[in-house]
Amino acid sequence: MKRVIWIVLDSVGIGEMEDAAEYGDEGSNTLKHVVTHSSSCRLHNLQALGLAHIDGIDYFDKKGDLGAAVMRAGFLSKGKDTITGHWEMAGIVLHEPFQTYPNGFDREIIEKIESKIGQKIIGNKVASGTEIISELGQEHLHTGNIIVYTSADSVFQIAAHEEVVPVCELYRICETARALLVGKHLVSRVIARPFIGEVDSFVRTANRKDYAVAPPQKSVLDRLTQRGVQVYGVGKIEDIFSGQGILHSVHTKDNQQGIAHILQYMDEAKDDALIYANLVDFDMKFGHRNDVEGYAKALEEFDLALPDIIKKLGDEDWLVLCADHGCDPLSNSTDHSREYVPVIVYGKGVRNVNLGTRQSIADVGATILDYLAGEKAPVGESFLKQIT
Repeated sequence: MKRVIWIVLDSVGIGEMEDAAEYGDEGSNTLKHVVTHSSSCRLHNLQALGLAHIDGIDYFDKKGDLGAAVMRAGFLSKGKDTITGHWEMAGIVLHEPFQTYPNGFDREIIEKIESKIGQKIIGNKVASGTEIISELGQEHLHTGNIIVYTSADSVFQIAAHEEVVPVCELYRICETARALLVGKHLVSRVIARPFIGEVDSFVRTANRKDYAVAPPQKSVLDRLTQRGVQVYGVGKIEDIFSGQGILHSVHTKDNQQGIAHILQYMDEAKDDALIYANLVDFDMKFGHRNDVEGYAKALEEFDLALPDIIKKLGDEDWLVLCADHGCDPLSNSTDHSREYVPVIVYGKGVRNVNLGTRQSIADVGATILDYLAGEKAPVGESFLKQIT
């Protein structure tokens, strides 16, 4: 039985890519800035695996041998969002970026959505999620008008108070918007952003839900499923791939719950399997809010949970760690950043070797497909022979 536990540490980038200036991300280095500007960020277990030996990481003590296969990976796709990063690691490269809306959405599409849902839209601008509900939450409570906003990413986010618009109704509104946001109005994700609380103390809830555009072609997940490999999705993985190629899935409210479900699936998976998880707290709760201390604490909490995951690995199991982009909490913006990401592959049958820098994160998905199904991926270059 072969299993791969593939965990995406959402937004844990390790330094700007060569084209970062095209995205306004010069100088971005998420992990370095968290480690060097927080009061404490001890990552002993990640360092034991070889984190300090990855290209570009020069702020940890490099003493000690490698404990896994490590490398740095870049992106061929245009963009720096969640969908783009995850799709590329699963073998789908986007040569044209998703459209973004720095000036808000066209009045044409806003009016069409308003007509379909029977409610007025307020906001319709680039904004931080916490800031816009603080700004427009009171008006929303008084009028029932729903709050729409976007970011530097290709997202159409809809915020509503759960006592004004029940969560099930908010989901229906998002589904309506998703159906209309196609063609020249295509966005990568429509996101439900419910919140609760009183004026001046609004809090977003864990009932977020993402409605992603469907992948344009088969991913590594589809190919594994077709070969009889059980594919499990943890967190927003199911949403990112619109459920395609995923046989079992669970949504999570935070990293701790995500780790708990990873451990549960490891107990349940008795056949060849991929357990593919996204831990979103680093990005959603701390990177986007420029919270260095919160980011550091979340990294420490994951580091402390690593031994529990490693203890459950069988003789042929792998643990694969990577990220999908950066989100530097020391940058002037609150958006994602165009960065290289770390890759760590650990297992009893895996050689401890540094593979340097890989051009594309698609190599990770190609290697997993090679290992679990013996199939060559159409995108990405397998490094299976180099680590086994």
